[in-house]
Amino acid sequence: MKSFKTLITILAAGISLATLSACDKCEGENPSARIINRGTKEASVQIKTSNGNTENLNNVAAGTTSAARQYAAGTVTFTITVDKAEVVKTVQMDECHEYDIIIAPDNTVTTDSRDLND
Repeated sequence: MKSFKTLITILAAGISLATLSACDKCEGENPSARIINRGTKEASVQIKTSNGNTENLNNVAAGTTSAARQYAAGTVTFTITVDKAEVVKTVQMDECHEYDIIIAPDNTVTTDSRDLND
């Protein structure tokens, strides 16, 4: 009887562990964006969300990274401004995604989207 209880305990622990490891790291969180400014000029971004709201990351100094700003999932338009030059990107942003707007040392703009469940 004792070995049966031990076997049941081990099986239950194994099932619990397998269930926990299969869980997503992120469940239903709104996407977010931040500016990583490695350039020589101040950078800003206006985020026009799918539900009509606007979020802003303003005046991010050269050599700094902004805090992340969350917004509604869906089609999002980013208007990125560096030294009066604008770059506009429209992307589909799903839940559980982060979007990095990277200003390079020569002040060019690149972007990177990451799934938080990868």
